Amino acid sequence: MKRNQISAAYRLSSLSLSTGLIIVLLLSCSGDPGYKPVDFSNTVSVAQPETQLSENAGLRVAVAAMISPKETFVYYRQLLDYVGEKLGYSAQLIQRKTYGEINELFSKGQIELAFICTGPYASGREVYGFEGIATPVVRGQPFYQSYLIVNKNSPYEKLVDLRGRNFAFTDPESNTGLLVPVYWLAQIGESPASFFKTLNFTFSHDNSILAVAKGLVDGATVDGHKWEYYSHRSQTHATMTRVIKKSEPFGSPPLVASVYLPEELKARLRELLFAMHEDPAGERILKELMIDRFVAPREEWYEPVRRMVEFVQNAGVSKHVAEKP
Repeated sequence: MKRNQISAAYRLSSLSLSTGLIIVLLLSCSGDPGYKPVDFSNTVSVAQPETQLSENAGLRVAVAAMISPKETFVYYRQLLDYVGEKLGYSAQLIQRKTYGEINELFSKGQIELAFICTGPYASGREVYGFEGIATPVVRGQPFYQSYLIVNKNSPYEKLVDLRGRNFAFTDPESNTGLLVPVYWLAQIGESPASFFKTLNFTFSHDNSILAVAKGLVDGATVDGHKWEYYSHRSQTHATMTRVIKKSEPFGSPPLVASVYLPEELKARLRELLFAMHEDPAGERILKELMIDRFVAPREEWYEPVRRMVEFVQNAGVSKHVAEKP
C-alpha cells in the first residue's frame, strides 16, 4: 500500500446534502487515474429498466470491496447461494471497488440487490432507486460503530494525539471510514487536510487495518463490525491494532433492493432473511458471518448519519478539505 499524500486532483467534493444525497467525503490516492472528483450537487436521473426480472434470470447482487476482493467473496458467497437456492434464482456476486460504483449500477438497472454502506442508504435511496430490505443484528444489536484504531505499540490515546500524523480512510461514501472522522474533526474546528500530515485512501477496511498494523499509517477509522470480525478470529493484523475511540451507534449497513424488483419477490426475500436464523443451515452461515439474524430496517437508526452530514455542512468545512490551507 502506498503512503502517497493526497494530490489536488483528488479532492473532497461538495459537503452539502442535496436532494437526499450523501456528501462525498473522499480522500483519494493520487495514483489511481480511474477516480475523479464527483459533484453530488448534481442529481442522477433513475430510469426504470426496460425489462423486469424473469423467472429464469439470476439475481445480481453487488458488494463493494470494503474487505479485500478475496475476503468479500468468501464473506458473502455462502449467504448468496443460500438465498438464491431458497428463492429459486441463481445469485451472481458482482464486486465493485467503491460504493459509488454500486450506486451507479442501481441507477442503470444493472443489479437487483446490494450490500451498501449506511451513508448511501441514509441519504441516497430516492436518487439511486433502492430500498432497505434487511439490517443485520450483530452482537445483539442492529447497530454498528466507527472505530478509530492505532498500532497497539503506539503512544496515541485519543484523536488529538494524531495531529500531524499519517491517516487512512476507506471509501468515498463510507460512513465509518470517512464521514465519522471528518465529523469529529469538524467538532473541533478542523478538517482532515489541516489536521493530518498525509491522507491515504485504502478502499477497504482490512487494508486500513493492515496499514495501521504495519505502521504504514498512524491511524484509521474502520467499520467496527469488520474489526470485531477479524479480532474475534485472532487475525494477526487486527491483533496488532487497538481501538482508542468509538462513534455513536448507527444502523448497520443494510441489504437493499432495486425499487423495480417485483414486490412479491421482495416480500419473499424479507420473509426468508427474517427467518434465516431459525433454519439450521441458515444459522450456520450467519454464525460464520457473526450475524445473529436479520430484521427490518428502521429509519430512525440512520438519522444520526443525516445529522452528521448537516453538522459538517453547517460547520463550514471547505468542499475541498483535502487541500492544505
